[in-house]
Amino acid sequence: MSGIFEFGEKREEYAVPVLNERAVRAGAGILFFLAVISFMNAWLTGNFQPTRVFVVAFLIEFTIRIFINPRYAPSLIVGQWMVRQQQPEWTGAPQKRFAWAIGFVLALIMLYLVVLNNVIGPINLIVCAACLTLLFFETAFGICIGCWIYNMFNKEAAQLCPGGVCEVPPAKTSGLGMMQIAIVVLFAAAVGGIGQWVYSTGPKKVELAQQPGSSAPAGPVDPAEIERCKVPDFAKAMGHEEKWKLHNNCK
Repeated sequence: MSGIFEFGEKREEYAVPVLNERAVRAGAGILFFLAVISFMNAWLTGNFQPTRVFVVAFLIEFTIRIFINPRYAPSLIVGQWMVRQQQPEWTGAPQKRFAWAIGFVLALIMLYLVVLNNVIGPINLIVCAACLTLLFFETAFGICIGCWIYNMFNKEAAQLCPGGVCEVPPAKTSGLGMMQIAIVVLFAAAVGGIGQWVYSTGPKKVELAQQPGSSAPAGPVDPAEIERCKVPDFAKAMGHEEKWKLHNNCK
Protein backbone atom coordinates (compact mmCIF):
# COMPACT_ATOMS: atom_id res chain seq x y z
CA MET A 1 0.00 0.00 0.00
CA SER A 2 1.35 3.43 -0.96
CA GLY A 3 2.26 5.81 1.83
CA ILE A 4 0.79 9.26 2.28
CA PHE A 5 4.05 11.17 2.02
CA GLU A 6 5.72 10.07 -1.21
CA PHE A 7 6.33 11.40 -4.69
CA GLY A 8 5.44 9.23 -7.65
CA GLU A 9 4.51 5.58 -7.99
CA LYS A 10 7.12 2.85 -7.68
CA ARG A 11 6.65 0.28 -10.42
CA GLU A 12 8.83 -2.78 -10.94
CA GLU A 13 9.39 -2.14 -14.63
CA TYR A 14 10.89 1.33 -14.08
CA ALA A 15 14.07 2.34 -12.25
CA VAL A 16 12.65 5.66 -11.02
CA PRO A 17 9.30 6.68 -9.49
CA VAL A 18 6.80 7.61 -12.18
CA LEU A 19 3.69 9.71 -12.74
CA ASN A 20 0.88 9.33 -15.23
CA GLU A 21 1.65 12.00 -17.83
CA ARG A 22 -1.93 11.99 -19.09
CA ALA A 23 -3.23 12.97 -15.66
CA VAL A 24 -0.48 15.57 -15.29
CA ARG A 25 -1.39 17.20 -18.59
CA ALA A 26 -5.08 17.16 -17.65
CA GLY A 27 -4.26 18.84 -14.33
CA ALA A 28 -2.17 21.47 -16.13
CA GLY A 29 -5.08 22.14 -18.46
CA ILE A 30 -7.45 22.69 -15.54
CA LEU A 31 -5.05 25.13 -13.89
CA PHE A 32 -4.37 26.92 -17.19
CA PHE A 33 -8.11 27.39 -17.77
CA LEU A 34 -8.64 28.89 -14.31
CA ALA A 35 -5.49 31.02 -14.59
CA VAL A 36 -6.62 32.54 -17.91
CA ILE A 37 -10.05 33.38 -16.48
CA SER A 38 -8.60 35.13 -13.42
CA PHE A 39 -5.85 36.90 -15.39
CA MET A 40 -8.20 38.20 -18.11
CA ASN A 41 -10.72 39.29 -15.48
CA ALA A 42 -8.01 41.44 -13.88
CA TRP A 43 -6.72 42.70 -17.23
CA LEU A 44 -10.10 43.66 -18.71
CA THR A 45 -12.12 44.74 -15.68
CA GLY A 46 -9.47 45.73 -13.14
CA ASN A 47 -10.87 43.27 -10.60
CA PHE A 48 -7.93 41.43 -9.00
CA GLN A 49 -9.98 39.50 -6.47
CA PRO A 50 -10.31 36.32 -8.61
CA THR A 51 -6.55 36.48 -9.25
CA ARG A 52 -5.83 36.63 -5.53
CA VAL A 53 -8.08 33.64 -4.90
CA PHE A 54 -6.43 31.68 -7.70
CA VAL A 55 -2.91 32.46 -6.43
CA VAL A 56 -3.77 31.05 -2.99
CA ALA A 57 -5.41 27.97 -4.54
CA PHE A 58 -2.44 27.49 -6.89
CA LEU A 59 0.00 27.66 -3.96
CA ILE A 60 -2.00 25.11 -1.97
CA GLU A 61 -2.15 22.82 -5.01
CA PHE A 62 1.62 22.84 -5.53
CA THR A 63 2.35 22.53 -1.82
CA ILE A 64 0.37 19.29 -1.80
CA ARG A 65 2.08 18.09 -4.99
CA ILE A 66 5.61 18.69 -3.78
CA PHE A 67 5.55 18.19 -0.01
CA ILE A 68 2.79 15.61 0.49
CA ASN A 69 1.78 13.48 -2.49
CA PRO A 70 0.68 14.32 -6.07
CA ARG A 71 -2.17 11.83 -5.80
CA TYR A 72 -3.85 14.15 -3.27
CA ALA A 73 -3.54 17.35 -5.34
CA PRO A 74 -7.04 18.50 -6.36
CA SER A 75 -6.33 19.25 -10.03
CA LEU A 76 -4.53 15.93 -10.46
CA ILE A 77 -7.41 14.08 -8.79
CA VAL A 78 -9.85 15.61 -11.28
CA GLY A 79 -7.38 15.11 -14.14
CA GLN A 80 -6.87 11.45 -13.28
CA TRP A 81 -10.62 10.93 -13.22
CA MET A 82 -11.03 12.62 -16.60
CA VAL A 83 -8.45 10.33 -18.25
CA ARG A 84 -9.37 7.21 -16.28
CA GLN A 85 -10.28 5.29 -19.45
CA GLN A 86 -7.03 6.18 -21.24
CA GLN A 87 -3.93 4.03 -21.12
CA PRO A 88 -1.40 5.61 -18.70
CA GLU A 89 1.79 7.13 -20.07
CA TRP A 90 4.39 6.76 -17.33
CA THR A 91 7.00 9.50 -17.04
CA GLY A 92 9.81 10.08 -14.54
CA ALA A 93 8.76 11.79 -11.32
CA PRO A 94 12.08 13.47 -10.29
CA GLN A 95 12.08 15.99 -13.15
CA LYS A 96 8.40 16.73 -12.55
CA ARG A 97 9.13 17.60 -8.94
CA PHE A 98 11.78 20.06 -10.07
CA ALA A 99 9.40 21.57 -12.62
CA TRP A 100 6.63 21.92 -10.06
CA ALA A 101 9.10 23.55 -7.66
CA ILE A 102 9.45 26.34 -10.22
CA GLY A 103 5.68 26.80 -10.17
CA PHE A 104 5.75 26.79 -6.36
CA VAL A 105 8.33 29.59 -6.29
CA LEU A 106 6.33 31.66 -8.79
CA ALA A 107 3.23 31.15 -6.64
CA LEU A 108 5.11 32.39 -3.55
CA ILE A 109 6.17 35.52 -5.44
CA MET A 110 2.60 36.20 -6.52
CA LEU A 111 1.34 35.57 -2.97
CA TYR A 112 3.70 38.23 -1.63
CA LEU A 113 3.01 40.74 -4.40
CA VAL A 114 -0.67 40.37 -5.26
CA VAL A 115 -2.32 38.80 -2.19
CA LEU A 116 -0.39 40.29 0.73
CA ASN A 117 0.74 43.65 -0.65
CA ASN A 118 -1.67 44.43 -3.52
CA VAL A 119 1.25 45.36 -5.75
CA ILE A 120 0.33 46.22 -9.35
CA GLY A 121 3.08 46.54 -11.93
CA PRO A 122 5.13 44.87 -14.64
CA ILE A 123 6.62 42.24 -12.31
CA ASN A 124 3.13 40.77 -11.85
CA LEU A 125 2.66 40.59 -15.60
CA ILE A 126 6.01 38.82 -16.05
CA VAL A 127 5.30 36.23 -13.34
CA CYS A 128 1.77 35.58 -14.63
CA ALA A 129 3.08 35.21 -18.18
CA ALA A 130 5.70 32.71 -16.98
CA CYS A 131 3.06 30.61 -15.18
CA LEU A 132 0.71 30.65 -18.16
CA THR A 133 3.54 29.72 -20.53
CA LEU A 134 4.61 26.73 -18.42
CA LEU A 135 1.03 25.49 -18.06
CA PHE A 136 0.21 26.02 -21.73
CA PHE A 137 3.24 24.13 -23.04
CA GLU A 138 2.51 21.28 -20.62
CA THR A 139 -1.13 20.84 -21.51
CA ALA A 140 -1.08 21.76 -25.21
CA PHE A 141 2.14 20.14 -26.41
CA GLY A 142 3.17 17.80 -23.60
CA ILE A 143 6.40 19.81 -23.32
CA CYS A 144 7.69 20.18 -19.77
CA ILE A 145 9.90 23.29 -19.81
CA GLY A 146 10.84 22.73 -16.18
CA CYS A 147 12.01 19.21 -17.05
CA TRP A 148 14.23 20.67 -19.77
CA ILE A 149 15.73 23.05 -17.19
CA TYR A 150 16.17 20.05 -14.86
CA ASN A 151 18.47 18.42 -17.41
CA MET A 152 20.57 21.56 -17.59
CA PHE A 153 21.39 21.57 -13.87
CA ASN A 154 21.29 17.89 -12.95
CA LYS A 155 24.16 15.47 -13.45
CA GLU A 156 21.80 12.55 -13.98
CA ALA A 157 19.68 13.09 -17.08
CA ALA A 158 15.92 12.78 -16.73
CA GLN A 159 14.40 9.40 -17.55
CA LEU A 160 11.04 8.53 -19.07
CA CYS A 161 10.29 11.97 -20.48
CA PRO A 162 6.88 12.65 -22.11
CA GLY A 163 6.82 11.36 -25.67
CA GLY A 164 10.10 9.49 -25.13
CA VAL A 165 12.16 12.58 -26.01
CA CYS A 166 14.86 11.64 -23.49
CA GLU A 167 15.40 8.17 -24.96
CA VAL A 168 14.45 8.45 -28.63
CA PRO A 169 15.56 11.34 -30.88
CA PRO A 170 12.76 12.87 -32.97
CA ALA A 171 12.33 11.52 -36.49
CA LYS A 172 13.79 13.66 -39.26
CA THR A 173 10.48 13.58 -41.10
CA SER A 174 8.81 15.47 -38.24
CA GLY A 175 10.39 18.77 -39.29
CA LEU A 176 8.56 21.55 -41.10
CA GLY A 177 8.77 22.03 -44.84
CA MET A 178 8.72 25.34 -46.71
CA MET A 179 5.17 24.67 -47.89
CA GLN A 180 3.94 24.18 -44.31
CA ILE A 181 5.71 27.32 -43.10
CA ALA A 182 4.20 29.31 -46.00
CA ILE A 183 0.71 28.07 -45.10
CA VAL A 184 1.10 29.21 -41.49
CA VAL A 185 2.44 32.63 -42.55
CA LEU A 186 -0.35 33.15 -45.10
CA PHE A 187 -2.98 32.08 -42.58
CA ALA A 188 -1.64 34.55 -39.98
CA ALA A 189 -1.57 37.33 -42.60
CA ALA A 190 -5.14 36.54 -43.67
CA VAL A 191 -6.40 36.59 -40.09
CA GLY A 192 -4.59 39.89 -39.50
CA GLY A 193 -6.19 41.41 -42.62
CA ILE A 194 -9.63 40.18 -41.59
CA GLY A 195 -9.09 41.62 -38.12
CA GLN A 196 -8.25 45.05 -39.54
CA TRP A 197 -11.34 44.95 -41.74
CA VAL A 198 -13.58 43.95 -38.83
CA TYR A 199 -12.27 46.75 -36.63
CA SER A 200 -12.54 49.32 -39.41
CA THR A 201 -16.15 48.44 -40.22
CA GLY A 202 -17.37 47.78 -36.67
CA PRO A 203 -19.45 50.21 -34.57
CA LYS A 204 -17.49 53.16 -33.23
CA LYS A 205 -17.18 53.83 -29.55
CA VAL A 206 -19.19 56.88 -28.59
CA GLU A 207 -17.56 59.18 -26.07
CA LEU A 208 -20.06 61.03 -23.90
CA ALA A 209 -18.89 64.55 -23.14
CA GLN A 210 -20.55 66.92 -20.74
CA GLN A 211 -22.54 69.44 -22.73
CA PRO A 212 -22.27 73.17 -22.03
CA GLY A 213 -24.83 74.25 -19.49
CA SER A 214 -25.17 70.75 -18.07
CA SER A 215 -26.42 70.62 -14.51
CA ALA A 216 -24.06 67.74 -13.58
CA PRO A 217 -22.21 68.89 -10.45
CA ALA A 218 -18.45 68.94 -10.48
CA GLY A 219 -17.20 67.27 -7.31
CA PRO A 220 -14.39 68.70 -5.21
CA VAL A 221 -10.90 67.85 -6.35
CA ASP A 222 -8.90 65.83 -3.82
CA PRO A 223 -5.13 66.43 -4.20
CA ALA A 224 -4.40 63.04 -2.61
CA GLU A 225 -6.64 61.33 -5.18
CA ILE A 226 -4.91 63.17 -8.01
CA GLU A 227 -1.52 62.04 -6.73
CA ARG A 228 -2.75 58.44 -6.30
CA CYS A 229 -4.03 58.35 -9.87
CA LYS A 230 -0.86 59.76 -11.38
CA VAL A 231 0.14 57.18 -13.99
CA PRO A 232 3.71 55.90 -13.38
CA ASP A 233 6.31 56.09 -16.11
CA PHE A 234 6.57 52.29 -16.55
CA ALA A 235 2.84 52.11 -17.44
CA LYS A 236 3.22 54.90 -19.99
CA ALA A 237 6.28 53.21 -21.50
CA MET A 238 4.32 49.95 -21.86
CA GLY A 239 1.35 51.72 -23.45
CA HIS A 240 -0.57 50.53 -20.39
CA GLU A 241 -1.81 53.95 -19.23
CA GLU A 242 -5.55 53.37 -19.65
CA LYS A 243 -5.35 49.83 -18.24
CA TRP A 244 -3.40 51.13 -15.24
CA LYS A 245 -6.17 53.66 -14.56
CA LEU A 246 -8.76 50.91 -14.87
CA HIS A 247 -6.86 48.59 -12.53
CA ASN A 248 -6.50 51.35 -9.94
CA ASN A 249 -10.06 52.65 -10.25
CA CYS A 250 -8.94 55.98 -11.63
CA LYS A 251 -10.89 57.99 -14.21
